Amino acid sequence: MSRTNEQPRLDYVQQSPELVKKLRDFSMAIANSGHIEPVLGHLVDIRASQMNGCAFCLDMHVKEAKLHGERELRLHHVAIWRESPLFTPKERAALALTEALTQIAPTGVSDELYAKVREQFGEQELSTLVFRVMAINAWNRANVAFRTTPGTRDKILGLDKAGLA
Repeated sequence: MSRTNEQPRLDYVQQSPELVKKLRDFSMAIANSGHIEPVLGHLVDIRASQMNGCAFCLDMHVKEAKLHGERELRLHHVAIWRESPLFTPKERAALALTEALTQIAPTGVSDELYAKVREQFGEQELSTLVFRVMAINAWNRANVAFRTTPGTRDKILGLDKAGLA
């Protein structure tokens, strides 16, 4: 079914501004905590958004990463991070945990994966990383539910400066 023929869905930001503000505040607290490097945070947001099929968030976070100096090739390689030589062991651990928490297996996060992540992250970093994955998954679910059109908030968010129109 073509999306161009579908009925527009509601604007959840307009309909639930107080809830959106609380989720935005939560996300900003995570981003501003200083426990997760911005580059790593962008990779996490991009990977979860890819997995969830969230066009709006994927578009937004790729543009944010570009604005913060991320290399374009690495952005293209997020989907193939296991095969790519462009990611550090810490980034690989974060991406693996992002995948495990985005599509939670019946067995949860394996002890093996948890041990690999613990090798790369301190306790506070790991806790913040889990909250980062929680937050992006919440945003993904809202934007997927309401089919928020990619790029519609670029000007408001300053993403039009990314040069990726």
